[in-house]
Amino acid sequence: MASNDELDVPQEGLAEAWRNALPDWLHGGDHAEVRIDGADPSALNVTIRSAGHTNMEFDFAVRYVDSREIDIQLTDVEKDGQTVDERTDIIQQLIGDYRRHLHETAQALHHYTHS
Repeated sequence: MASNDELDVPQEGLAEAWRNALPDWLHGGDHAEVRIDGADPSALNVTIRSAGHTNMEFDFAVRYVDSREIDIQLTDVEKDGQTVDERTDIIQQLIGDYRRHLHETAQALHHYTHS
């Protein structure tokens, strides 16, 4: 059965909406970069640079399951340009925080993604 709630917004417009909204949910000093996923029109790639942990970068793939729900996959964690073990407690806590911020951003954009 096909969903009647598919995401139906231009991908670049969606990325721009995320670029504008995501900073409102991040901690002061954290920075995010939002890029379109060229292989999937319902997906974005998000890199968050953590202010409190020197040179830490978290890469996430954010895919819209429908116009309201997102699926978030962690794709990489780096410190000083080197991949690190993301299983440490502090990194797991940061991943959880950033996943929550990504969900909050998606919720804040329901007016844009859900027609």
